[in-house]
Amino acid sequence: MNKAQKIKQAILQELPFFFCLPAFIWQLFFLCIPLVVMILMSVVDRAGVASALIVTTKNYVAVLDFLHFKIILNSLFLALLVAFSCLLVAYPVAYFLAFKAGRFKQLFLFFLLVPFWTNLLILIYAWFFILERDGLLNRFLTSLGLIHEPLALLHNLFAISIVMFYCYMPFMIMPLVSALEKVDENLLEASQDLGATYWQTFLRVILPLSWPGIRTGFFLVYVLAFGEFAIPLLMGGDKYVFVGNAISHYVLNALEIERGAAFTCMSGICLLLSILLLNWLLKKIIYRV
Repeated sequence: MNKAQKIKQAILQELPFFFCLPAFIWQLFFLCIPLVVMILMSVVDRAGVASALIVTTKNYVAVLDFLHFKIILNSLFLALLVAFSCLLVAYPVAYFLAFKAGRFKQLFLFFLLVPFWTNLLILIYAWFFILERDGLLNRFLTSLGLIHEPLALLHNLFAISIVMFYCYMPFMIMPLVSALEKVDENLLEASQDLGATYWQTFLRVILPLSWPGIRTGFFLVYVLAFGEFAIPLLMGGDKYVFVGNAISHYVLNALEIERGAAFTCMSGICLLLSILLLNWLLKKIIYRV
């Protein structure tokens, strides 16, 4: 093998690395470096920057109180509510797309994703016309005679949850479809041949095999819902404060960037611990059903 062939072979061997290089660069500049900068800012005293860089814990001390932990707990509860509701609705939809839709699967997926080609803010404002007192939903319920006076559906936890549920549903469906498509149908036939009922096959074969899709979709929605800023602000008014709103207040309004960085780090640690706990619980439940 001459030198040119060796160089060509070496390039071919490293080709996957070069294809992954843009992703590494993206992660470096838009995740790793901002994360390091945020951690450094959370332990810096602005008053001392002009003369010397002072490392301090006062930013963390300022956010270690009941009010900030209540904001984090409210965000965890909202994220859990949205992620579980998305999972309960998305799983049957994904099951239908993976096993029953047949040649119409791509068409159904297209219709599922079409609304999300629209800007997120337009989607959110569209829900105002559905949930307001004179909106579509109140008119529909009134026409059916189920209610006599319009319900207050806006600026509450229901409005926040339903809009987040709608916006994040594709993030749950797509990983589930991908996982369910990989289930070997021979295993399903073997289970039925051995006398298992449909539900036993589902609980003992399909559900455990779809765990990678459940985990990916659930935590994708959970993390996005935890840090959501626009939907709670627009649909909840000023009644509710979640992590995203608190961070934007510190950084954009109060200009207390160091305290906002400390609160971001603290809420990120709480989020990580909750993910580890939920991952352990969900895995236990699915593999022991």
